[in-house]
Amino acid sequence: YFGYEKVLPMNAGAEGVETAIKLCRKWAYEVKGIEENKAVIIVCENNFHGRTTSIISFSSDPSAKKNFGPYTPGFKAIPYNNITALAEALKDKNVAGFLVEPIQGEAGVVVPDDGYLAKSKALCEKANVLFIADEIQTGLCRTGKMLACDHENVRPDILILGKALSGGMMPVSVVLCDNEIMMTIKPGEHGSTYGGNPLACRVAMTALQVLKDEHMAENATKMGELLRKELKALHSPHVALVRGKGLLNAIVIKHADKDAAWKLCLELKENGLLAKPTHGDKIRFSPPLVINEEQIMECVEIIRKSLKVLD
Repeated sequence: YFGYEKVLPMNAGAEGVETAIKLCRKWAYEVKGIEENKAVIIVCENNFHGRTTSIISFSSDPSAKKNFGPYTPGFKAIPYNNITALAEALKDKNVAGFLVEPIQGEAGVVVPDDGYLAKSKALCEKANVLFIADEIQTGLCRTGKMLACDHENVRPDILILGKALSGGMMPVSVVLCDNEIMMTIKPGEHGSTYGGNPLACRVAMTALQVLKDEHMAENATKMGELLRKELKALHSPHVALVRGKGLLNAIVIKHADKDAAWKLCLELKENGLLAKPTHGDKIRFSPPLVINEEQIMECVEIIRKSLKVLD
């Protein structure tokens, strides 16, 4: 499916991210030759990669970070979707990796400019820095391609997958990379009690086959375009912006009440649609990949009806 020499299965997405960080650092010291304990990983502002101690250390979200210190060093945050900032940060000889979400999910489905991922990967290659893609939210047909990176033909040096990997049935995440990176970690140096358990792996393999057999990527593209078109056609004064790719979408709410997005979500629930606000004024819509046209239109009607609560 992904064309890597090795796969390391874990359980939760955050465990996958932690594993990727460890792999990147090990590669930095043993292959790239960075001085021990000096490796830096570049991350993006407004990221979301999980809730473990190291991951929240480079979060810019106070609700994820406040009163959980002291924090893990070794990370440098730069603005997302900013090639100039990345190029500047890569001048540091101690940079080992660039960890990025191809679309920032938790930040409110922030879709970067076309070419951002390809240019970032090219800069990383030039600087001998690992391009690490967190595709836990964006991967597995969600954006209309098997991976969101596929939209720009980018092959990450380290790829992290989770969430939909088991079709919602089992906790399973994976880290994929080639031998040069993966084999820096020797037997006994990293692991997880249930990581790679046979049931989770079997379920994941079947879920991947279903994505392919049932043409989920194509459906995500088609239904996502319809959803965004119909949401824009509502011309609601309360919707400032509709954005997304495939079936990963969001609306930005425009209202004097700072809790408007939450109130709208409660109204949506009463009318039969579940959605979650993020960062105050944004609401994500990530319907199942099997959704059809009739169901999309039903969703849009529920949203139209529910928006009246903000009048």
